[in-house]
Amino acid sequence: MGTSETAGALNFTIEHRSVFFSGKLTLDQVDRQGKYILKELRKFPRDSLTINLDKLEGIDSSGVAFLEHIRRELSPKRIDVHIETGREDIRNVLKTFTIPEAVMPLSHEPLGFFERIGENVYHFFKSNFREYVFLMADIFVWTFTDIFEKKQHRKGEFVNQAVLIGVNAIPIVGLISFLIGLVLALQSAAQLRQFGANIFIVDLVVIAMTREMGPLLTAIMIAGRSGSAIASEVATMKVTEEVDALKTMALNPVRFIVIPKMHASICTLPFLTILANLFGIVGGMVIARFYLDIAFPVFFSRMVTVLFLKDLATGIFKSLIFSGIIVQTGAFYGFRVTGGAEGVGRFTTSAVVTSIFLVILADSIIGLMFY
Repeated sequence: MGTSETAGALNFTIEHRSVFFSGKLTLDQVDRQGKYILKELRKFPRDSLTINLDKLEGIDSSGVAFLEHIRRELSPKRIDVHIETGREDIRNVLKTFTIPEAVMPLSHEPLGFFERIGENVYHFFKSNFREYVFLMADIFVWTFTDIFEKKQHRKGEFVNQAVLIGVNAIPIVGLISFLIGLVLALQSAAQLRQFGANIFIVDLVVIAMTREMGPLLTAIMIAGRSGSAIASEVATMKVTEEVDALKTMALNPVRFIVIPKMHASICTLPFLTILANLFGIVGGMVIARFYLDIAFPVFFSRMVTVLFLKDLATGIFKSLIFSGIIVQTGAFYGFRVTGGAEGVGRFTTSAVVTSIFLVILADSIIGLMFY
């Protein structure tokens, strides 16, 4: 078909099903001639093309990349490109700089809606779910083992974590619970007044706070406050290679970092739940007194009648389950962090969202079991 003698030393000749390159197939020549060569080869009318490199004076990594680029450009036109040369030096360069087929990125057609769902579900159960269960088993064993092995404890760490997770959370838990109890009673009172059932505001507030709202609100606030702190702390230790340093010193990272937080959470969350119940009931009591004219002694008398030990025990049991979920989820995402400082923020956010979701899911399951 002719010979191209454009600027530079790289020349090519197209004859029948073959292209013969001569000169130097190097970076500067590819910059000069690459676009023109591709333009001519896109007009190639046949389904098979052989690129002969025997006449080349030299070739570098850019030349090899250009040859691969030709292959990819002609692939959509269903033109099979083959590279041939009898020279050992050129074959060595091609072997050195050509990407193996096994690691070359493959072009896939976009997956359909159901295919994406299936792939995500498969990935979830293959990696995330399995690792989460393994971490759960590890934490479960060490949580009970370390109760009796005092030598493995870091001195003062339990008290420190109890203050961070429990004591420091009292103001926000008390305030939010009081407001929720107040709003719950206020919204219900408007309906109860229409039927002359004012006294039942006591039943509604007391049962709702002790069975559901108290433990659930406490867990959600602790997940947002302490769960994020746990995830970011573990993730930062992972990024700064402190976790690897613990392994080098023959220390179990889960036992050293997570278990004190688990012990502190298990011990403090039930007390926070009891406080949330009390503040929520006080909020309902305020509305009952000033909106429905129910005196405090009447409210207390009715509360003693409708409140059962089962309601309190259910709330405490839920708080224990929630405490384990919050600490474990924060640790799970912390140990999986990748990507440096950006990854710490991203995985911390995922830890909080997942913790809240799992807390609500567990609350629903326990509710179905007990009632």
